[in-house]
Amino acid sequence: MGKKKEKIGKGLRALISNIDGEEVTLERKEKAEKELSKATAEIKISNIEANPFQPRTEFNETELNELSDSIKTHGVIQPITVRAIGGDKYQIISGERRWRASKKAGLKSIPAYVRVTDDQGLLEMAIVENIQRADLNSMEIAISFQRLIDECSISHEEMASRVNKNRSTITNYLRLLKLPPQIQKSLKDDEISMGHARALIGVTPKESQMDIYRRVMKSGLSVRATEELIKSYKSGPNKLAKKAGRPSALDIELKKIKSRLSDHFEAKVDIKRNAKGKGSYVIYFDSDDQFNEILDLLED
Repeated sequence: MGKKKEKIGKGLRALISNIDGEEVTLERKEKAEKELSKATAEIKISNIEANPFQPRTEFNETELNELSDSIKTHGVIQPITVRAIGGDKYQIISGERRWRASKKAGLKSIPAYVRVTDDQGLLEMAIVENIQRADLNSMEIAISFQRLIDECSISHEEMASRVNKNRSTITNYLRLLKLPPQIQKSLKDDEISMGHARALIGVTPKESQMDIYRRVMKSGLSVRATEELIKSYKSGPNKLAKKAGRPSALDIELKKIKSRLSDHFEAKVDIKRNAKGKGSYVIYFDSDDQFNEILDLLED
């Protein structure tokens, strides 16, 4: 097994040597790219650097630790993809999460596909591979599409072809960037869905948009309920104002639950819930004695 890896490694080094030299023909580059896309090499982690065009900007630390533990046990199942940037140095095209987790796991090297591409190709390939693996949230995809337009001068039609999506889908993602920052953050943090965001996009002026957004967050409205609320607004602001004065069935039920829990624990209880049904129960206590009393009730 060791000899086989060494042989592959030498073949790869021969293919990528002087790939950027003037004497290298287009035919040789294409041949090298074709060969490199089919073979993997064990590359030192210290010789790999992050992709400056990486669409994903945040990595969940808990998920990284879980992946790191898995890699310690099973190794890296799916090789990352890198490009040669000269000498023994490489830059990640896709797989930064696996690379980071491998470093946490203490690995010295990682299996990788090696590709030859320029910066524009690097950006395009990184975005396409991430999107097709559904590895980005809606806001990250929207930002990535906008970068393709701004930095690579790609039209909506060209982009749709590259990522294998309808042109209307591209447009819908890009429209998310017109939302106020607070709504964008809620979408990025998975507090609301893209369905909520698309419904809110059509609301004007911005003050009304934010007003409806706050009601969605406060009452945990579904996409359908949000659309109905917006319809009420569009049919007349007065109707919305009247409707807003009446608590929803969910608000009433949550109030009842809070009251029952407060009575049960003889303490203040708060329930927080977002539009997607995620949230938390909070039980307040004023002393160690009350804390222990609540703990006893929970254990029972």
